[in-house]
Amino acid sequence: MKLLALDTAANLCSAAIFDAKRGMMIAQISEDIGKGHAERLMAIIEQAVADADIAINEIGKVVTSIGPGSFTGVRVGVATARGLALALKCPAIGISTLEALAYDARRILAERPVLIAIDARRDELYAQFFAKDGTATSEPMIATLPAIIDQIGDDKSDLVLSGSASPLINAALDHPLDVASTMATGTIYAFAQLGMLSQDESLPRPLYLRGLDVKPQQGFVLKRQVAE
Repeated sequence: MKLLALDTAANLCSAAIFDAKRGMMIAQISEDIGKGHAERLMAIIEQAVADADIAINEIGKVVTSIGPGSFTGVRVGVATARGLALALKCPAIGISTLEALAYDARRILAERPVLIAIDARRDELYAQFFAKDGTATSEPMIATLPAIIDQIGDDKSDLVLSGSASPLINAALDHPLDVASTMATGTIYAFAQLGMLSQDESLPRPLYLRGLDVKPQQGFVLKRQVAE
């Protein structure tokens, strides 16, 4: 089976083809575009399929990042994965950026507990704790830096940090912790591997830990005309 993995949750726009039979990545493309995932993603997918020298209908599973991350980027990836899965009549799987970062951290610094922390802006972090065997020991959360420091506690000598907020956490600690990555998302390899292993049959949905800020533009509201 060939698996298509997508990640548009942060600054990267990534697609990869994983060959389950051979247990290896056969094509991967990742562009650091910041914004504009909707405009680039399909072209990157087409290039990955061409580089893998396969037909699009050979893909048997689609995996996508579901956040937390960019509100628009996450929606683009999830919508694309669900649309492709419908067209190809195959499963679509969602993997969080927190899970992917934790997977990468275990490959770099194995057998150690991990705190994944992504800078969510506005003095908040997206975070999740994982045990040394990779199982999550907390739910995904959004919290302030002081709240995360409190949750780390005193016994932290073996803890590994990973994610774009790792430098913020280390700056607030008396003794800095080992850091596996300072990226805002995992590698496309991590999404592919976790998607291959996942038995979840539910359709991917965005993982939003903070509501969308929507404020009415009061300066442009017209007064209602009342007939006399």
